[in-house]
Amino acid sequence: MADTESRHWWFTGRRRILASVIESLRLPDNARILEIGSGTGGNLKMLSRFGKVSSVEMDETARAIAAEKTGGVFDIRDGICPTDMPFGADEKFDLVCLFDVLEHIEDDVAALLCLKELLTDDGRVLVTVPAYQWLWSAHDQFLHHKRRYSSQKLIAKLDKTGFSADKVSHFNSFLFPFAAGARLLDRLLGRASASGTSVPGSFVNTTLHAIFSFERFFLGWMSFPFGVSLIAHFHPKQGYIQDH
Repeated sequence: MADTESRHWWFTGRRRILASVIESLRLPDNARILEIGSGTGGNLKMLSRFGKVSSVEMDETARAIAAEKTGGVFDIRDGICPTDMPFGADEKFDLVCLFDVLEHIEDDVAALLCLKELLTDDGRVLVTVPAYQWLWSAHDQFLHHKRRYSSQKLIAKLDKTGFSADKVSHFNSFLFPFAAGARLLDRLLGRASASGTSVPGSFVNTTLHAIFSFERFFLGWMSFPFGVSLIAHFHPKQGYIQDH
């Protein structure tokens, strides 16, 4: 994974899109940023452009790889959302990020509620998740997904947990016909492994990166009506009281 996320067009393109979205959030100077489910650390350097970065990752090997490849400069803690978050009551963040993590969590509602405890008064959350349950395939099984999301389903869960959505959009839209076709073909043929997970040849990889990452120029002023994934940023509703 560490090798793939440094070179594969999907990871590199997604980082450019995420950086563009974070830049538009106008975070405060010296913002505190938390990535939950940071894996082997592929996003940490990108996030550090916008503030001081901490992360949580449950896998010991992934944490070790992340620390090694980033020179040990980031605060990478052992933990799992939502049951074991390793932060005290005085540790709050201006931005909490979950990049293709929420779909791995059995109780995503509990996870969203947990995030509220980590935010500053003006803090926000940025998430990406896979879209459309009808795209479920070997890719999701291989990655141990619990679900895929529709925009309506994601917004409903945000509303249920006391968040207000600032933006919800599909992305990976330009390549959607090809990606959807590959997922459906995997399912039709009963493949045990997903298509497109290995790093393609240089020309194809560079071309797909350019097409995918170009979406960042559109996400600042519009929302895509379809795409392989969803991206959302949101903040707690004022005066919201959780009904237990």
